This record gives sequence, C-alpha cells and structure tokens, in this order.
Amino acid sequence: MNSVATPIRWKVILAFGLVYVFWGSTYLGIGIAVEQIPPGAMCAARFLIAGTVMLAYCALSGHRIRFSMLQLSRLAAVGILLLMGGNLTLSYAERIVPTGLAALLIAVSPLWFLVLDSLLLGDHHISQRGKIGLAIGIVGVVVLIWPDLRPSVGQAHALGHRELWWSLALQLGSLSWAFGSVLSKKWQTAAADPFSAIAWQVTFAGIANLIFALLVEKPASVHWTFRGVGAILYLVVFGSWIGYTAYIWLLQHVPTSKVSTYAYVNPVVAVFLGWLVLHERIDRYILMGSAIIVASVVLVTSAKVSTRTVAEDLPAEAVGD
Repeated sequence: MNSVATPIRWKVILAFGLVYVFWGSTYLGIGIAVEQIPPGAMCAARFLIAGTVMLAYCALSGHRIRFSMLQLSRLAAVGILLLMGGNLTLSYAERIVPTGLAALLIAVSPLWFLVLDSLLLGDHHISQRGKIGLAIGIVGVVVLIWPDLRPSVGQAHALGHRELWWSLALQLGSLSWAFGSVLSKKWQTAAADPFSAIAWQVTFAGIANLIFALLVEKPASVHWTFRGVGAILYLVVFGSWIGYTAYIWLLQHVPTSKVSTYAYVNPVVAVFLGWLVLHERIDRYILMGSAIIVASVVLVTSAKVSTRTVAEDLPAEAVGD
C-alpha cells in the first residue's frame, strides 16, 4: 500500500494547489464575465466549450467515452448539481452581492459537506481537531470581510433587499455543490475513466445552462465584449479544465471534508487578486483573516479521518495507478 500512497502524495498537494489558486481567481473572472453577458449564457458558453473540447480530446487520445445510460444519468446529475446549481447561482449572485460577502456565504460549504458526507456515505468521521479547524475557518472568513458586514453610514442594514435574497440563494447553491460532490464520490467506480467522466459532467452542465438561458434570459441582453469573452476563456481553461479536473480527482482520493477546505482558501485568493487587479483595499481585517484561514486549513488537512471499513479507499488507490 505504501508504494501506491507515496506517488499519490505529490499529486494530492499539486491538485490542492491548483484548486486553491485557480478557483480563487474565478471569482474575479466570473465578476468580469457577467458585466455584459447574462449568467446563464456565460455558464452555457463556458461549460459547452470546455466539455466538448474535453470529450474530443478523450476520443482522440483513446479514452473511453461511451458509458451506460445509468452512468450517463449519474454524470449528468453530478454535473448539473455542481456547475448549474452551484456555479450558475454564484454567477447571478455576483451581479448583486459583493464578492467578499459571496465568498463568506460559500465558505459554509464544508459544513454541508460534513452533514451530507455522513448521511450519504455514512463512514467518514472527521476528528475533533478537524472540526475545530472548520470552526476556526469560519471565524477567519468573518474577520476577512468584517468591514463589509458592518452597517454603512446612513444605512440601517448592510444588506439591501435584493442582496439578502441572493445571499440566501447562495446557501442553496452551496448545498447543491456539496450534494453533487458527495454523490460524485458515492458513485465513483474503478472501471470508469475519470477524465471522460469529468468531460461528460461539464458537457451536461453546459447543455442544462443553455436550456436555462434560452428559456429565461433574453438574447438581446447578451453583449459579447472582448473583456467578457476573455474572462470566459480564462474560466474555461483555468476554472473548468484545470481547476474542476483537479477537484474531481481530489474527491476520488481525499476525504470530502478535506477537499472542502478550498472554500476557506478561495476567498483569500479572491481578495488578493482584487487588490492586485482592481486595486481593492487590503487592511488589518484581511491580513488577520487570511492568517486565521491558513491556520484552519492546516488543522483540517492534517486531521485524521476514521472509517468503519477500508473498502472505500481501495478503488481510489487503484485509480491513481
């Protein structure tokens, strides 16, 4: 078993780095993309391009892309829950909710992960140290955007009516994302080609978002600006091809509660990119929050996860060969 675990270790570290950095940058990319392009059309273009190119690559490189109807239905369910229920909701919310607040609301995803992981899989139990790390992470994100939560001068509340509703919608989006992630882990099979499965998930999400855009959004409201198209292409390459592939791979090799720590790191990356690209503020709250979040990630990722049986780990190790 050690011969299998050793080469996987560096892959796990690399995959975490890709998810942490590139998904943190997608907050900025999504915000730019939806300035002139409706969220449904943006998500449809992003995922249809990413998914079809991935499927074409799989076919040309000899990967198996033919699956049974049951497997395809499961891939569709996971892709839609993750990339429509989660990502489309975020894209709409970023038109109304400030990026920092959206990041905070999405940062509760690890709590959904713990609940759903326990209910659906029933055999992962994170240690007390890990639970403390999750709690510290929430504190860190609150500190990170605390100035955005305080009432502004002359305002009774920091949130307006539309912001409040979209903040609540983000909770449903986080639940959808966590549900899709846990189902992805529950339905994994050693015989399935992981990369082809990801390609199908992204493609199904693109189709679902396209149907939504055609039914709900007005074609006349779409403005394909150079800035918006550039943002979509960035999201295709770094958000979908690299980031999403690394995320799904991690779900097959690492306990879900540890994979969910991306929700703590991504806001930090998003804030610093906002400072670098958009010249947004960096103050003591951001510095303190970032330090607390990094500490929480160390606690969660280093915590031991007990299992009732070792059978679940065997297929994941086989896939990594």
